[in-house]
Amino acid sequence: MERSTSLIDQLGNVTDPRPGEPAYPLVNILFMMICGVVAGADDFVAIARFANTKKDWFSKFLEMTHGVPSHDRFNAILNAIKPEEFEPILLAWLTELHKITNGQVIAIDGKTLRRSYDHASGKAAIHMVSAWATANHLSLGQTIVDQKSNEITAIPKLLEIIEVSGGLVTIDAMGCQTEIAAKIIDEGADYCLAVKGNQPTLHEGIKAFFLSHLEDDFARVDVVEHHTKEAAHGRIDERSYYLCELPEDLPDGSRWKGLQAIGMSINNTQRRKGDEIAVRYYIVSKMLPGKDFAGAVRGHWGIENSCHWQLDVTFGEDQCRIRKGHGDENFSTLRRTALSLLKQEKTAKCGVKNKRLTAGWDDSYMEKVVFSP
Repeated sequence: MERSTSLIDQLGNVTDPRPGEPAYPLVNILFMMICGVVAGADDFVAIARFANTKKDWFSKFLEMTHGVPSHDRFNAILNAIKPEEFEPILLAWLTELHKITNGQVIAIDGKTLRRSYDHASGKAAIHMVSAWATANHLSLGQTIVDQKSNEITAIPKLLEIIEVSGGLVTIDAMGCQTEIAAKIIDEGADYCLAVKGNQPTLHEGIKAFFLSHLEDDFARVDVVEHHTKEAAHGRIDERSYYLCELPEDLPDGSRWKGLQAIGMSINNTQRRKGDEIAVRYYIVSKMLPGKDFAGAVRGHWGIENSCHWQLDVTFGEDQCRIRKGHGDENFSTLRRTALSLLKQEKTAKCGVKNKRLTAGWDDSYMEKVVFSP
């Protein structure tokens, strides 16, 4: 099946919040918004202007008797659609096309949509927890953090709505919680969780273990190692990764479901102004080859570099002032869908920003992005 038919079929499953028989089919409105965001439109006025310039192109795929809605109509409909229905429908389509491979790193991290704060109504800025498949460059899902809660309670909810089985879930120290580790195992995945001071007993136990065994170069225990050295941008990065089986006497180790290994990474960055050394500790639910452990540690930051940074810099997410109804959350879903589509398109040898511009200029390229199987 071609992706075009599949996408339009999927959008047809979204419940229309409008009563009666509206003039503009909901599928038209949603498809125009997705294409508009792919092509560089970052608000409803831009989406409407884009759609009006592309009427002939849209008429190849949609029934366009009544033309293009106004920007206010786009706004009102996205505000009214239920996010808990809209996002899973798009995700089901994307993930069906790009299956998560066994062992693939799935990074989970939070991000605040800063301009979604509305002083007039007292609405707080929304904070989203997102999952990102680092190898496929694919957004797997997101969930909003309740104003009276935090990421610790939001992450298990996210794990219930996305498919992580067979993957290796990585989370920073905020998500290093026994309940979250157990939830990941229960969902058929493995975990690599950063450990810091919020788990003081575990953190100090892992730190003491590695300090002891670094002194004699791991002569008393088996270790898996991986080392890299990179020079770029006026600095040299030397990274070392160590992974050992779970010590039987590790303090607090018994509370973590599926825990099989502990790890450490050392990053020595050499600059003209001096050296910087960063040491981080991890708990892992299975023994990994050294290169895979290193890939999980570094791959976690893919959600920052490939997802969050792109959303802020290329899609202007932090500057977006959409605040009413469900508009902020649903528009966030549109951005992540567009980013995933653009990341999957491999023929254009340029960055996401220029892919967006090309999609707006070139109808044939837009078809590659949203239609190609």
